Amino acid sequence: MKRLAAIVVFALVAVTGASAQNYPTRPILMIVPFPPGGLSDAVGRPVAEAMQEPLGQNVVIANIGGANGSIGSARAARAAPDGYTLLLGIWNTHVAVAKLLKLDYDVVKDFAPIAFMTDSPLLLTVHRSLPVNAYKELVAWLKANPDKLSSGSAGIGSPPHLLDELVRKQTHTRFQTVHYRGAGPIMQELMGGQIQMAFLNPATAAPHVRSGVIRALGVTSTQRMKILPDVPTMAEAGFPGGMEFSLWTALFAPKGTPRKIIDTINRAVVTSLASPKVRELLANQGVEIAAREKQTPEALAATQRAEIKKWWPVIEAAGIQPQ
Repeated sequence: MKRLAAIVVFALVAVTGASAQNYPTRPILMIVPFPPGGLSDAVGRPVAEAMQEPLGQNVVIANIGGANGSIGSARAARAAPDGYTLLLGIWNTHVAVAKLLKLDYDVVKDFAPIAFMTDSPLLLTVHRSLPVNAYKELVAWLKANPDKLSSGSAGIGSPPHLLDELVRKQTHTRFQTVHYRGAGPIMQELMGGQIQMAFLNPATAAPHVRSGVIRALGVTSTQRMKILPDVPTMAEAGFPGGMEFSLWTALFAPKGTPRKIIDTINRAVVTSLASPKVRELLANQGVEIAAREKQTPEALAATQRAEIKKWWPVIEAAGIQPQ
């Protein structure tokens, strides 16, 4: 009986090894856990397309949105660890959501990191009717007009919500955060003047900043953006200690995926991110490709741990309870 069990185990190991050696032999599914049109979709599609040549197989995008990205993420966590189901994760799905929702999976333990891909800071924007042209002027206005300003958020615990909390805490001011279902409605309400402030993705906000409908008072990065070089960093604008936040994207596989397969996918991602076409497309949207040394599985794991350590206390301090 023991001999039979040993033979079975040996056979399974041999099959797994052979599968990893020949991978991939069929198309790969990349789950984007949000509807089409958002940052994850904008990054995922060109990257997936450019991965096809080095892999020799199609990489098919599946938008599985809902519940702050947790529905698509859960689908990926439960998938077979064979390299044929991947998850394009973002800051929301692999940092914040664990403090916002009661999940049936673990955002760290149930995924194998593959590659950190991109960084995207947010812009602090205001409607043109607000009589401020700089961050310090905004703070002065907020202190003189408590509870008079409404700021847009993409939902409880979303990056704009948490950044609003940081502004309130740092400036000792009071204003309302209004929660919407995504960036689209926020942009519409801000342009219409129904809300007066919002932290927005540069790809969404930049055209309207250039047109003068909204003003950008600062960007949550350590350096100014190439697409809006006149907009100061939040540190330059006067936020004490600076405000550094990146809505990053990264690629994950289900836990237990063989390391050989992880390495094969990682090489394809690195090749994709080095493509001039991909780099130009993402740069035009204000999305920064991660430095080569950050694109490893180990660097992604370290980044996720650091972000959890930084942001979970902020979420707790905001009094947000898991739903």
